[in-house]
Amino acid sequence: MSKFQLITLSIFVISIIAGVTAFALYKGASNPNKLDPIIIWGTFPSETFNTYVAQINNLITDPLTIKYVEERPENFSQDFISALARGNGPDAILIPVDNILPHKDKIAPISYESIPQRTFVDTYIQEAGIYLDQNGILAIPFTVDPLVMYWNREMFDSAGIPVYPKTWDEFTNLNKKLTIKDQNGTIRKTAIAMGDFSNVSNAREILASLFMQTGNPITQMNKNQKVESTLIVGDTFDPISPLQFFSQFVDPTNVNYSWNRSMTDSKKAFLSGTLATYFGFASELASIRARNPNLNFDVASLPQARSGGTKATYALMLGFSLVRSSPNTATALKVISTLTAPEYMTKLSKTLYASSPRRDVIAQSSPDQYISIFNQSALIAKTWLDADPSKSKQLFGNMVNALTTGEKTIYQTIYDTKNQYDIMLGTSI
Repeated sequence: MSKFQLITLSIFVISIIAGVTAFALYKGASNPNKLDPIIIWGTFPSETFNTYVAQINNLITDPLTIKYVEERPENFSQDFISALARGNGPDAILIPVDNILPHKDKIAPISYESIPQRTFVDTYIQEAGIYLDQNGILAIPFTVDPLVMYWNREMFDSAGIPVYPKTWDEFTNLNKKLTIKDQNGTIRKTAIAMGDFSNVSNAREILASLFMQTGNPITQMNKNQKVESTLIVGDTFDPISPLQFFSQFVDPTNVNYSWNRSMTDSKKAFLSGTLATYFGFASELASIRARNPNLNFDVASLPQARSGGTKATYALMLGFSLVRSSPNTATALKVISTLTAPEYMTKLSKTLYASSPRRDVIAQSSPDQYISIFNQSALIAKTWLDADPSKSKQLFGNMVNALTTGEKTIYQTIYDTKNQYDIMLGTSI
């Protein structure tokens, strides 16, 4: 081999060694903490979610890579099931707790080794306990939106009523002072909108709150680990009282008659200044302000029973669940843990102008007059495992209608509703 060939070969060998070394160094320099991309589907607004992720990425060294797909609530179940059947479903979902039960078999529970049950209970509001399953945690709470009471200050002051109602029985006296009828008996102004599902906004959630305030959980897990209805006459938490209270306001023969099916939607009535109290979600505050900037109103916690029972208000809670068929559940859990960390959830609450499902975020308190109410409501928030929110709304509406029209006795309508609900839940014998 000539001297020239020897030099050329040496350079070639050195180049190979240098290349291999550089590649090895490059691979070794990659950050092992950087998480792989994941896909999340949910009913939460995509613009808000992506903004939230961007805020977090500005604060961390290794940005999260998330493809978020927003689904319309009415389309989510069908689209989700179809995607799983095709083998291209998401790694995680972000949906209301009301929709957890129908998809429980598609969810990978988070083991109590990963998140101890005691840690979960201490971290989140009591409503989050519904996610605790015998096999693990079904979801990590992300947002909570409690039902509250909006009340018209001007109507109350004009009627000489200095304070808003804190208990339901106060509406008997309020109706006498706030409900105004013309000479034909037509209701022009009223204290409360209840008793009908066709024109009472959030009727399902209002009636459910009344049930839960008596201690009735609406559904429960039976000894066979099946979810069944607790709407049983004569049971420990008899549903007769809350159902009678809800329906009395549309009975023309009742002293508390203040609402009927011919009237406009309850939210529109409140916005127009003809309804003194409106039971809506905390998230509705902005829309109420925007739709009538001149409306003189305030916000309070949902009224409760004067004595006995349980303090409760329905709240719409969204949480992250891992998808069983995903090959990236470990990565998805790490991403979700970052998304629900307290330092970022505090920012989310400020962005949404809402309460948080995390107790440590609520504990930071707020000088804001509305957030303090939302926080108080979040602490007593409850919900139940439902088969289908739209179908249960129809079922509850039929129950109320059968009672108010006299089609059935209260005992028969509750009995029939219990049986129909169990069929929906898949626990009927």
